[in-house]
Amino acid sequence: MEIIMNDSRIINITQIRAFLKGSQEFDFSLRAAAIDKKYEFIDETVKRLSYARLPKRDKKIVIQYLKKIVGYKKTQLSKLINQAIIGELKKNPYKRVHPHKIYTSTDIKILEKTDELHIRLSEGATKEILRREFEMFHHLNYQTISHISHSHITNLRHSPVYSSHWINHTKARNIPIGITMPPENFGRPGSIRVDVVHQRDVYHINSVDEITQWQIVVCVPQISESCIIPAFRQMLNQYPFIIFNFHSDRGGENINYQVADMLDKERIKQTKNRSYHSNDNALVETKNGSVIRKNMGWQHINQNLADKVNEYYRNYFNPYLNFHRPCGFPTIVTDDKGRKKRMYHTYLTPYEALKGITERHKFLKPGQTFEKLDKIAYKYSDNEFAEILRAEERKLFDLIAKENKNGGSQEL
Repeated sequence: MEIIMNDSRIINITQIRAFLKGSQEFDFSLRAAAIDKKYEFIDETVKRLSYARLPKRDKKIVIQYLKKIVGYKKTQLSKLINQAIIGELKKNPYKRVHPHKIYTSTDIKILEKTDELHIRLSEGATKEILRREFEMFHHLNYQTISHISHSHITNLRHSPVYSSHWINHTKARNIPIGITMPPENFGRPGSIRVDVVHQRDVYHINSVDEITQWQIVVCVPQISESCIIPAFRQMLNQYPFIIFNFHSDRGGENINYQVADMLDKERIKQTKNRSYHSNDNALVETKNGSVIRKNMGWQHINQNLADKVNEYYRNYFNPYLNFHRPCGFPTIVTDDKGRKKRMYHTYLTPYEALKGITERHKFLKPGQTFEKLDKIAYKYSDNEFAEILRAEERKLFDLIAKENKNGGSQEL
């Protein structure tokens, strides 16, 4: 928006005093206007009011008036007024003191190529390479840039010619472990998603089957080969069906050569999350909060009790999750506009979901039968087993509190 200020009717100091008195509550400044417009207004006002001939008290009024309109401070206005008295007040165009350009785009490209070959060394090392290219190896195209200073190397690295062609970035390291892809279940149980939940001195390894939501949790005192590999074997052995896919994020506890070797021996495919696809491991991430944190809390657990926690998981917690705790199974509904929405109307325990699969007997491990699983599932009702679970949970947490008290540990 162009601001136009017309004050041609103000021709004396009396009118300016009346204007300033009547506009105390208003701001008529031209701060949003261009500098040329402000200078033009100051120049016209100075000449129209014959500022140089005014007494000192009237000059103060003119300065207050210009300060009110233009928005400049008194010191700046005094300089501009003096320029307007001497001649016409105009904005001086910017001129370079030394317009000669020493380093051309060809020289910048030489620097860019050198940085690319040496992965951008320090300014001193780069300067030495440029000097050696000309003086030692007699490459004449390096003659000009071989005399460049340390600081000007930085300047050229920030120039548009340089940065538009090559950017120095951290190179990603390709680790040949696992396949970067979304987990595949092929409509059958056995594709599990794995994640680790940290609780001070212990780690809960959480795994969930994608189709049945069968969940197995194990506990380890630390993330190391001596603990992780046995824990993963214990976790896989507790599944009643054959595991064919192991999917996790890119954490070092899952993506390492020991785990990859173990899965390869078990003929289990290992996949890992894709970048910017948070839903790849979303199922187990939701179970971390709704199951692990909700039941185990946040308090400190001593490393010495990892075996006790594992015993609790194996005998009570995992059977409760799979045989007595219903899970929501979504139904995907597509509206008239083609948008898909998940509706949760079906709630089943993971065991019921497993039994509802067609040809379910083909997926069980050798020696495992539904008759054996039925004895575990229907020996207790859901509330009866939940009472047993909570009683064992109280025993475990009393033991944790006692260990924390003896060891001097503080709860979170």
